[in-house]
Amino acid sequence: MPGTFSQIYIQVVFAVKGRESLIHSSWEEELFKYISGIVKNKEQKMLAINGMPDHIHFLIGMKPSCCLSDLVREIKKSSNEFINEKKFSKFKFQWQEGYGAFSYSHSALDNVIAYIQNQKEHHKKKSFRGEYKEFLEKFKIEYKDEYLFEWIE
Repeated sequence: MPGTFSQIYIQVVFAVKGRESLIHSSWEEELFKYISGIVKNKEQKMLAINGMPDHIHFLIGMKPSCCLSDLVREIKKSSNEFINEKKFSKFKFQWQEGYGAFSYSHSALDNVIAYIQNQKEHHKKKSFRGEYKEFLEKFKIEYKDEYLFEWIE
């Protein structure tokens, strides 16, 4: 019987509620491992994860049977609970609603992984808002500013 063979590569980006800088360098690695564990438990493949104090990026290899919105909802819900139960932040931690999801070909993976791994350097030159709008424009995604993340200027 013939099988179905595919690999879908998606970069996901989402922000801390209010774009507050609550992800601290002292525990971000533990957060990234936790999120990677969720992805693995859902039988998807984490290829890269990194971020800044106010947002994260990760690149996954997805099976077509996976529903991206369900996966992101589970990652946000579980990691919220994880951060709050561990008391990593003295403030109540919560992710903002919504996320960005951008697809890539296999040939682009090395560049996307390098981009995610170099988030700290990248954001010395470009704001998250500028970065996010650049993604939307590059991928020709129509948007209205009022429906994007809450921006703190």
